[in-house]
Amino acid sequence: MTLYRESATALDQAVAHNEEAQRELSRLRRREHELGVLFSSAGELAAIQDSDLLLQRIVQRAHQMMAGDLSYLSEYDPSSKELFVRTTVGSVSADFRSLRVPPGKGLASLVVEQRVGGAVRRYTDFEAERHVAEIDAAVDSEGIVSMAGVPMLADDEVLGVLFVATRQERVFGAEDLALMTALANHASVVLQTARTLRDLRVAQEESRAAIENLREHVVQRDRAHAVHRNLVDAVLKGGGFPTVAETLASELARPVLVVDDAGRCLAQAGRAGSRQGSEWENEVPPALESSRVSGTFVRLRVHHHITGAAAMAAGDRHFGAILLGEGEFGLEDIDVRTVERAAQVGALLVLSQEAVAQAEHKAQSELVADLLSSGQQQRRSLLERARRRGMEVVDFTSVLVLSVRSESRSEAARSAAAAAEAPALVGEYRGLVVVLSDESLPGRAEHIRRAVSQRLGRQVLGVTPPTGDIGRGYEAARRTVRLLEALGVRARLAKTEDYLPYAAIFETTAAEMEMFLDGCVGQIRRYDTERGTELLQTMRTYVTHGASPTKTARAMNYHVNTILQRLERLDRLLEPGWREGERYFRISLAVRLDEVREQVQGQERGFGRSM
Repeated sequence: MTLYRESATALDQAVAHNEEAQRELSRLRRREHELGVLFSSAGELAAIQDSDLLLQRIVQRAHQMMAGDLSYLSEYDPSSKELFVRTTVGSVSADFRSLRVPPGKGLASLVVEQRVGGAVRRYTDFEAERHVAEIDAAVDSEGIVSMAGVPMLADDEVLGVLFVATRQERVFGAEDLALMTALANHASVVLQTARTLRDLRVAQEESRAAIENLREHVVQRDRAHAVHRNLVDAVLKGGGFPTVAETLASELARPVLVVDDAGRCLAQAGRAGSRQGSEWENEVPPALESSRVSGTFVRLRVHHHITGAAAMAAGDRHFGAILLGEGEFGLEDIDVRTVERAAQVGALLVLSQEAVAQAEHKAQSELVADLLSSGQQQRRSLLERARRRGMEVVDFTSVLVLSVRSESRSEAARSAAAAAEAPALVGEYRGLVVVLSDESLPGRAEHIRRAVSQRLGRQVLGVTPPTGDIGRGYEAARRTVRLLEALGVRARLAKTEDYLPYAAIFETTAAEMEMFLDGCVGQIRRYDTERGTELLQTMRTYVTHGASPTKTARAMNYHVNTILQRLERLDRLLEPGWREGERYFRISLAVRLDEVREQVQGQERGFGRSM
């Protein structure tokens, strides 16, 4: 009996050892299979370049090895902290394949937070606060009961979660989670490699774009430098604003207009060349004002074909602007700098022209002064010297004198020289602008005076003496200017011979002339104004007809007694004795000057209306 019990015990032990051996053999075979799968997966990592295909293969192996009903991989979005399904095996619901898990919800968020694998035997019994309607609906649509998930890590960063789920209750053990972790590590390598490659592609594209931008910038910069160099070279070689406009229009493929500080066209090129300058001038003011305020290129909404303007300025001086029309392409920053450089060149061109004009004006003024203050023999020597210096001179026999404010004389001289249309010498002398030319000058004098008046924007007084000796002619013209200015005349062309008697006597200021006239005839004028009489007209007729009452009465068509009564009234106003000697001379002269003033001022008003 004892032997039987011992035999039975030995048999039980042998059976137990055999079962243990069978389990160990099964575990080893399973482990061998798992290692084979891992080695196969590792081989694919090295052989397959398509990251999506690799992830799909990894999920398929997890699905096979874990005997799951549904396996899937969710990728982690670090910006939104959400997980979205990347690839699935065994899924039957479209909603599940588009599922996004918000932070703090579902088993996936728990795995991300703890960075270790986790499993739930029944998902419905999972922590209540981690349930959300969208996830529960997706789980129900797949019929999931149990699931396990492990994190895909790169250093301490979570890349995603690998899941295996079953549609019946199942307990996932430590070995299951370990195997899934090994496969998740492979998936991590794939995701990390894909991200690295994606980052490299983005960096490559950014580098390529940066290099292209740099190359384009260098090309544009070189083109801008070439344009600037061409502009400077053209100006140094004597080119003017037409060169600036043509160069810009060619390089920027658009019409270009250059205007002065008053909006007048200086040059235009491009398609603008087919339009009338006056049409463009009407479009200038708003663009010109904007460029003046900023001092740089100003982009404008298309205003009558003008899209931008750059002011030509130096310090606080504004010389005008460069205006651009609509072109074939938009202006880049480098193009804007090109226009601004062209505006600087334009400002330098104006300053250069001013310097040349000032030097020429000074040289011509000195020659004018020498010619007017020298004798005939000296003049021939002066003219010969001027010819050797390149001045265009003739045998000057005519003079035109213009009365202009001091600050405008240089500009007036340039305008007069441009309007002369024949060899002429123009300069300043003793506070007046003087034009010297040949015997044709008197016929062109009014044209010159009007041109100067229009350029300055104000009325101008001009005087011409008879053709002949220019020195004597200038002195006669100067005295006539002083006389007419004293009489308040500002806008007309006068001849010295019309005012010779008065100009020879008077060389005074306007205030002194007014005092003289008022002292002689002012009382008579006021008397007529207050009482409606004609004493001043009677006085003028009396002086004109040699102080004869009879001739005065006949000229005015009155009885001689009427004239005598008016003379007695004048005696009371001027006191007896005004008709005798030196006093009569002064009064008669004042009467004639007052009448001349009245006539020329009436003519001047007509002149002004015709300007």
